[in-house]
Amino acid sequence: PDLPDHGIRRHRAKEKRGTFSHGRSIEERPHKIETRQEFGHFEADTVLSGKRKGQAVATFVERKSRLTIVKRLHGRDSQSMTQAVLELASQLQDKLKTLTVDHGKEFANYQAIEQRTGTPVYFAHAYSPHERGSNENRNRV
Repeated sequence: PDLPDHGIRRHRAKEKRGTFSHGRSIEERPHKIETRQEFGHFEADTVLSGKRKGQAVATFVERKSRLTIVKRLHGRDSQSMTQAVLELASQLQDKLKTLTVDHGKEFANYQAIEQRTGTPVYFAHAYSPHERGSNENRNRV
């Protein structure tokens, strides 16, 4: 309710790449992550760049500090996103504690991300962008 866009209905192009619904629900995310007291809990999303059709970037927003890391994706698919997360994990070393994402297809490879980084991936509820508020606000154009 206290997001700046509250009450404003913006029409967004419907996602045509399909979604999937498995993975660890945000319901299972440890409560302490909500309080934003510990560094290392990131929200991830994909933003399409307007310049070239199909150019996408991944944004990672750390919940406590609002640190935002943007990585260019080679494509808008789960391989590219997995690669970006692996790079992020190696840059942050053990500071990437959790990742909260939406059900976009680019996160379909979440099991590989969890196995290779040891970072649990949580999925926000579909159509609930407020659950990843840091990221959605940062990505407003």
